[in-house]
Formats: sequence, structure tokens, C-alpha cells
Amino acid sequence: MTTLTRDPARTAPAGPIRDNWIPRLGGPVWLVWRQHRAAFWTLVAVTLLGVLVMVHLRGQTMDFLAAQAPASRRSGGLPPEFETHVDRLFSIGSYLGYLPVLAGVFLGAPLIAGDLETGTAKLVTSQSVSRLRWLTMKLAVPAAMLALSAGVLTAVFTWWWSPVKGLSDGLIWTSFFSVTGVVPVAYALLTFTVGAAAGLLLRRTLVSMVVTLGIVVAIGFVWDEVWRSLGNVMSVSTDKGVGPGAVRPELPTQAEQSGDGAYFLTSSGDRLDWMTCLDQVENDRAHAACLESKHVIGWSIDYLPVSQMQTMQWLGAGIMLAVAAAVAAFVILRGRKRLL
Repeated sequence: MTTLTRDPARTAPAGPIRDNWIPRLGGPVWLVWRQHRAAFWTLVAVTLLGVLVMVHLRGQTMDFLAAQAPASRRSGGLPPEFETHVDRLFSIGSYLGYLPVLAGVFLGAPLIAGDLETGTAKLVTSQSVSRLRWLTMKLAVPAAMLALSAGVLTAVFTWWWSPVKGLSDGLIWTSFFSVTGVVPVAYALLTFTVGAAAGLLLRRTLVSMVVTLGIVVAIGFVWDEVWRSLGNVMSVSTDKGVGPGAVRPELPTQAEQSGDGAYFLTSSGDRLDWMTCLDQVENDRAHAACLESKHVIGWSIDYLPVSQMQTMQWLGAGIMLAVAAAVAAFVILRGRKRLL
């Protein structure tokens, strides 16, 4: 006797198949996305628009270079029309330079301050979600979106700038140090966490945005003053004298002169300020005798080579990310104890 068994797979009612493999937002992640979806979609739109504009402008730049003779590109003899492309690079680079300001003021500062001001933080933490989990997701989701956006924009801009950086003195690497490579991503994350910390402490959205703006400007000032110190300064010198007809040492391609300028080099290897014996410059003999008495034999110039750019960028980005991590840890620890 044959026993019939029911096969659930065969007898299941027909209907729409749910794609369970598709990740779905839920819990605090969904809440953070829902709260700030306008800012996130704006960030996505700006990123896509920026990428399209830069790809288009890069195409025009490469078409222009392709129409020039190879010899003119190697000798720096590009026509004046190339300055239009240089100006475009500077303009887009200056726009990217505002990314840390926008990240701190318009994304970081209102992040927690807005919830504290409207009472949303009290409502959320009264549910089953712990403060630690809520604060972590509150920082992680915008930080991930911001890092992705900054990374994409910076990568496309670097892709545009890299083939032309040696074709004009106006495209020297130090002018684009903070808007290429990994620096913009780390910079934006730093200002974002600083804005979040300001919002947690001040608890008012508008006040937090104003204070964050001041802090971000101060960070920018400090960064502009110290980032060159991340590199290893090198020097080049001559020993053919410093008088009329003497040639100063030539810097490597794309190198930036460092320090106060050229120095006098002595036979013992010491360096003197170029203003040494300047009070006797009107009398050639007296000036030459003064320099000879100090054993001056040539010039010495300090510089930063372009070969150190990536190392300096990674070092600077590492410092920024370490500070950002410390600020984020402060926000989480303080928020767990004194959020409301």
C-alpha cells in the first residue's frame, strides 16, 4: 500500500516571491536614514552632479592636449588657451575645499543637536534601543555616506588633475594637496565629528552650527600652517660662488621651494641668511670681501619634492582620522551618560 505524503514545496500557493536576499534597513539605521534622508539624497545628488561635471571637463582637457604636438607638451610650450583648463581645475578644487565646512556645519552640527532640541532623542532612548547603539548608528551612517561622497569626488578630481600636473607652473602639487588623495575624506570626517560634538554639548542647532563654523575655520588655518611640516625638507646647493654670473641651484620638476628662500653656503657646510653683507652691496669689492671673509662658496635652497606628496597625505589623513575617532569616542561616551 502506497502512502501519499504532502509536499509543502509543491502545494504552496502561488504568489509574489519576496527577495529576502536584498538587505533592508531596520532599527536605528532606518531611523537615522529616515531622519536625514533629505541631507543624504542631497549629498548623493551633489556627488553625481560633481562627477558628471568633472568627467566632462576632463574630457575637454584631454582632447585639447591630444590636439597639441607632443614636443610642446614636454617643453611646456602649450598655447595660452591651456590656462582656461588650469582655471577650471582651480575652480573645481576650490569648491571641493568647502566640503569639510559643509560636512561640519550642515551635517555634523544638527545631527544630535536637532534631536535634543526637538525631543526626538528622549523619545528614541525611551524605546528598546540603547543609547550606545543609537549614538553609534547616529554617527556611523552619516559618516559612511560622507566618506563615500568625498572619496568619489576626490578620486575623480585626482584623476582629472594627475595627467596635467606637470604641464604648468600653476598646477604645482602644493596647490592641490588638500583636495586630492585621501586628505579630503579624512578632513570631512574630522569636521563632521567636531560638529556632532558641538551639537551634543550646546544642544541647540543654530548655535552649534555657528560654533562649528568657527572651529572648522580654525582647523583650516592650523592645517594650512602645518601640513608642509609633514614632509622631509631636502636641499640642493652649488659651490660656484654667489657673485655676478653665478647660477643658483635648479630645483627638481614640480618641487616647491621651502623656507625663507635661498641661503649662502659656506665652505664648512654652514648656511647664512642671504641678507648677509647686504649693507655693503653697493660696493662690489666690499661686498665680495665681506662674503669671502665669511667663506661663502655658493647657494643652498630647501625644497619639498613632489615624490613626498602621497606620503604626506597619508600621514596627514592618519592624524585627522585619529582625532576624528577620539572626538567620536567622546560623543558616544558622554552621550551614554548625559544625553538628556
